Amino acid sequence: MPFLDLHVPSFTFPDVPAENLFGRLIEIAATAEASGFTALSVMDHFHQIAGQGQPDEPMLECTTTLAALAARTSRLRLMPLVSGVTYRNPALLAKQVTNIDLISGGRAILGLGAAWYEEEHRAYGWEFPPVGRRLDRLEEALQICRAMLDRKQAWFEGRYYRVQGALNVPRPIQPRVPIMVGGSGERRTLRLVARYADLCNLFGDHETARRRLEVLHRHCEAEGRDPATIVKTLNAGMVVVDETEAGVRRRLAEIAAAPPPALRGLGPEDLRSRLVAGTPDQVAQRLRPLVEAGADGLTMSVRGVWELRPVELAARAAMGAFG
Repeated sequence: MPFLDLHVPSFTFPDVPAENLFGRLIEIAATAEASGFTALSVMDHFHQIAGQGQPDEPMLECTTTLAALAARTSRLRLMPLVSGVTYRNPALLAKQVTNIDLISGGRAILGLGAAWYEEEHRAYGWEFPPVGRRLDRLEEALQICRAMLDRKQAWFEGRYYRVQGALNVPRPIQPRVPIMVGGSGERRTLRLVARYADLCNLFGDHETARRRLEVLHRHCEAEGRDPATIVKTLNAGMVVVDETEAGVRRRLAEIAAAPPPALRGLGPEDLRSRLVAGTPDQVAQRLRPLVEAGADGLTMSVRGVWELRPVELAARAAMGAFG
C-alpha cells in the first residue's frame, strides 16, 4: 500500500473560531483515516509561511498537536513535516516523539530537517546559522535521535550537541521509530537521507523528482544502502480538487480572489497550471508522473481541507495515481 500523507499546513479554517480549531482538526484526521490516507503531518512552524498565508494566521505548535491527535486517532501515522533542527534540543525532540509513539500505540514518525525560515528565528530569538552549519547540526541531531529511539540510554559528543547517558524510558512501542529527513539538496541532504533516513520527502515536478531520486540512489550506493529500504515520498502541494469541473473552477476563483502571498497576481487559469487541480480523475492523471518517477508515496496538502469532502476526493485521486 502506498504511503499517503495528508499534510495540514494551515489552521485558517473559515468560520471556525480559535477555540474550535482543534475540534475541526480531529474531524479532518477522522476523515483522512476513513478515506484511505495512511499518515497525517503538520508543519513545524510558529508563523505561517508565504506559500500558505499571512504570517499572523493561526499556527498550532507541532509536537503538542501531534500528541493530542495521537490520542484521538487510531490508524494514521503522525509526523512533523519536518521539525527544524534549530528549534529544539535533539534529545528533547527524541523524548517528545517517544511520547507520541506511546500515546498513539506505535504510530509516530520523526521528521527532521535543517530549518530555513529566517524571519521566524529572528522573531523567537533563535540562532540562524548559515546553511552549512545547520546541516552539520542536522547530522549530529540525527545521530542523537536515532540513538535515543533505539536504545534505553544514549551518549554522543559532537561539535554542536552532546548527551551523556540520556535516558529514554519508557521506550517507544515501535521496535524502530522511522525517521524522515526533509529536504531535496542533492549534495548533502540526500546524502543524509541515504545515511540515516527511513523516509524522505522531495519537492519538484516529475523530471526533477526523477533526477533527485537518481542522486539518492548514488548516495545509497556510496553508503552501502539499499535504496528500497527508504520510503520515497513526493510532495503535491495545494491540491485543488472537486467532483465537477465547475466546482474546480469555483475553487480556483476563490484562491485567485484571496491568494496567499506566494500566489498573488495569478488568475484562475494561471493557478490551474501552477497547482495540482481538477476532478479526482484529473488530479490522478497529474499525480501519476510522480509515481512513475519512482515515488513510494505522496504528501498532499489540500485546499479546502476544513470542508472534509476535499479530503475524501484527494484520497481517491491519490489512490487512482497508484492504480
